[in-house]
Amino acid sequence: MKKVFFLFLVGASQAAWAQTDPTLCHTSATEKFALFASNKSFNRMHKSPLPYVHISEAGGKMITFKTEGPDAYAYLLTAKSKTANWIFVFQEWWGLNDHIKREAENLYNDLGNVNVLAIDMYDGKVGTTREEAGKYMQEFKQDRGNAIVKGALAYVGTEARIGTIGWCFGGGQSMQAALTSGRQAAASVIYYGMPEENIDRLKTLNCDVLDIWPMQDKWINKEVTEKFERNMITAGKKLIVKPYDADHAFANPSNPGHKKEFTADAYKHTITFFRERLK
Repeated sequence: MKKVFFLFLVGASQAAWAQTDPTLCHTSATEKFALFASNKSFNRMHKSPLPYVHISEAGGKMITFKTEGPDAYAYLLTAKSKTANWIFVFQEWWGLNDHIKREAENLYNDLGNVNVLAIDMYDGKVGTTREEAGKYMQEFKQDRGNAIVKGALAYVGTEARIGTIGWCFGGGQSMQAALTSGRQAAASVIYYGMPEENIDRLKTLNCDVLDIWPMQDKWINKEVTEKFERNMITAGKKLIVKPYDADHAFANPSNPGHKKEFTADAYKHTITFFRERLK
């Protein structure tokens, strides 16, 4: 019992340190989240994903597209009828694995007439162990991420209306992509990801945000969430927070700690949120 309590204190204190250390005041949201990967407690809570092989029933396919650097990869699902509505899907810290492709296909099926692009932010790398996932997340550079999103925007065209969604690492990337999308951003959903803290950047946000927040999360915790709420109010932007009595990664069906009831409710709100803003 003492050992468990000690680990909790270590995790909580390091999460707080990542938010309050004055040397990190100019650290980006992505860099702050990447710091968590160096914490053993954070890594231990990410249990190895259950085996799953996705076979597309909706014609999904892997594509490449141009960026300012190397070509990028994505999993594409094209709407049956021509539409300017797009959903950009962002991976957990594991990478663009079969679970994320399944989530992309669920959104495609349930939203109806929409294009879905699940974007590979790791340039082809997929982690199957916590050690690999942590390594890839720490190696990720936001400049490369921004270049990938800009390439995706060029691929879908200037008339596209963009909704973004992501989990964990991808939750933060969902918000960054909405900021990068400028006037094309229509909606952004964050599942337990690190929010943007720079109020000047938040003022440029062109869409509402839905924040799916697990209240037991020691990393994207109450302090992080309440600060996000304050910052969005200051920036004059709309934020909807949906709290759940669950822990980080609760919405991942491949997570042994998956919470089905909360996942279904969060997904229902996600679909409604996108439908109201991608018309």
